[in-house]
Amino acid sequence: GQDSWTQSGYNGCFRFHFWRFGQWVEVTIDDRLPCIGGRLCFSRHRSEEVFWLPLVEKAFAKFHGCYEQLWAGQVGEALVDITGSLAERWTLKNSRKNNEERGHLDISERSKFELLKHLNDKSFISCSVHGSAEGANDRAEYHAFSVTDVKQIDGLVAEEIRLLKIRNLWDRRCWNGSWQDGGDGWKKVDPAIASKLQSLAADGEFWVEEEEFFRDFDEVTVGYPINPEGNIISLLTGKSLCHTQLCPGAWVKGQTAGGCRNNSSFCSNPKFWLRIVNPCEVVIALLQKTQDFSSTNCWTERISAQCHDNEEDPEPDIMRQKHYRAIGLHIWKVEKRRFNLQKTVAKSPAMSTECHTYGR
Repeated sequence: GQDSWTQSGYNGCFRFHFWRFGQWVEVTIDDRLPCIGGRLCFSRHRSEEVFWLPLVEKAFAKFHGCYEQLWAGQVGEALVDITGSLAERWTLKNSRKNNEERGHLDISERSKFELLKHLNDKSFISCSVHGSAEGANDRAEYHAFSVTDVKQIDGLVAEEIRLLKIRNLWDRRCWNGSWQDGGDGWKKVDPAIASKLQSLAADGEFWVEEEEFFRDFDEVTVGYPINPEGNIISLLTGKSLCHTQLCPGAWVKGQTAGGCRNNSSFCSNPKFWLRIVNPCEVVIALLQKTQDFSSTNCWTERISAQCHDNEEDPEPDIMRQKHYRAIGLHIWKVEKRRFNLQKTVAKSPAMSTECHTYGR
């Protein structure tokens, strides 16, 4: 629980731990929170007496260099930083093409709902809308939501209805679908069941039907569960992925930065060998480091840019967060006693311009 400001021995110090490239990093902050006019500047709990959220945010901002670094980002990256686990992102549009070819989970079949239902109590599940959707208003576009519940209920005409409860993390009403308050969707179920389900939806939460969800939402991000022993749990089998190996490497220009398969220098890219003795699940995560404003040089450049005397705007690359480079990995299968790389396990490489990408 949150310490009381008047608790004996309280000294205003809070310690947090975040995950960075295979190890936990301790971040220490004080209890001074940025305010304007007596109100917190950034994240806040609906209760004015609860401060754990802005304290976590302050520590996370320090972890990344400054508050500005948190103005936007990817849910998957935050899940990795906070839990020390992995996060997968599934594309819902043309999912068979985009997921199967890259070795990701195929969620294009009917079982996709069952998978989300199975993971709902074990994992943090986020979803997002990238463009205009039938049930969304302008506030829902390019914005992350969380999936907080998954239900299967009987309809009035005996058909099974599958519903997902979605929460807008900004606590705003932003969905106008058929299952909104007073929507036509509730006419399909018994009034008593409809009343109960609607009462379970807190401020900022709303229900959507399975078909509506997979039609209007574009992506799902799922964090891998972690058991009490600290091992990552498989999303597919629920078994512990207890064998973990960290393999550091680097792309060095002129040496190991070989580029994509179209380049003659492709073979100079870092390579790692993996021997699979028995049939099993293997998840490979590729993480990259990037320069940010937490470094001394970056802060020096930033301050210099803000204090310039000329009328021109500061260099944009100095004023905003550095972009990640495009990274990728190929998973090749080498037959026994052979060294040719004619067969890839995944049809397409796993590529990304974010902190990490993965293949299975």
